[in-house]
Amino acid sequence: MKERISQINAGDSWQKKIAVLIEHQRLRSFPVLLQEFLATLCFYDTFIMVTYKKSLRPILIYPTNPEEQSSTLRKYLNHAFVLDPLSHSIKSGIAPGVVRLVDIMPDSFKETEYFNTCYKDFGLVDEINLIIHLDEKVTCTLTLGRKASLDSISRNELKALNDFYPILSALVRQFWLAQSGEFLQYGRSDGPMKRALKTFASGVLTQREREITDLILRGHSSQAIADLLKISAGTVKVHRKNIHNRLNTSTQAEIFTQFIAHLNSLDDH
Repeated sequence: MKERISQINAGDSWQKKIAVLIEHQRLRSFPVLLQEFLATLCFYDTFIMVTYKKSLRPILIYPTNPEEQSSTLRKYLNHAFVLDPLSHSIKSGIAPGVVRLVDIMPDSFKETEYFNTCYKDFGLVDEINLIIHLDEKVTCTLTLGRKASLDSISRNELKALNDFYPILSALVRQFWLAQSGEFLQYGRSDGPMKRALKTFASGVLTQREREITDLILRGHSSQAIADLLKISAGTVKVHRKNIHNRLNTSTQAEIFTQFIAHLNSLDDH
C-alpha cells in the first residue's frame, strides 16, 4: 500500500500524469486516463463516472462499453437511484469533496434489500465518491468501489484523494464543458421516478404511512424515523405494523419487491 501511495510523490511522476490528463481534459478519452490516474492514488475494484442533473435520471459517463455495464448498474440508472443515499445527498445539496458511503447512508441502510441488491451481492465493502459540482444544476460523481479482498480505504489513500481533489475537479469541469452536449442528448426525464415514492401504494396507505415507507426503503431505523418525523418510536412501530398489514407483507424485502414493481410500471408509461 505504502509503495503505491509513494509512487505519486516520487520525482516528477505525478506531474507527468497530470500533464497527460490536462492534454486530454476536453476529449472523450479523458475518463479512461482519469481512471488510470485514480488507480495510483487508491486501490479499487470498480469505477463509474456519473452525472446528476435536475429533472433527469443519472447519466453514465463511464464506462461507455455496454459489456462493462453490469445489470445492477443499469437498474440503478433506470430507477433504483431513487433509493440511493448518494443520489439523495446530492439532491439535498451535499458539499463537494471526497465522501465515503458510510458517512452519508442512513443508520439501517445495510439491512435494506436495496443494499443487498446493489452492494452486498456485488461484493462491495466500501464506496468512495468524489463529488464535483459542474454547475448550478449538474453534479458529477467519481465512484470507487472496493470488494472484500481490499477491505476499507486507508487514511493514506483518503489523504491522497483529498490532496488531488482540487486538480481533478477542475479537470472534470473542463471535460464536461467540452463533452456535455454529447451526453445530455441521451438524458431521460426523472419525472416518473421522482413521483414514485409519493405514488407508491397510493390509495392503500395513508400519507403518513407512505412517508414512513419511503424512509424504511431508504434504510432508516424506527428510531431514526421517529426523530425525523418528530413522533415517538412506538408510533412508528404501529405505523410499520399497519403498513405490512395493508400491503400484505411481513418483511422490508417484500415491500422493496412491490416498490420495484411500481417503478417498473411507471417506466412503462
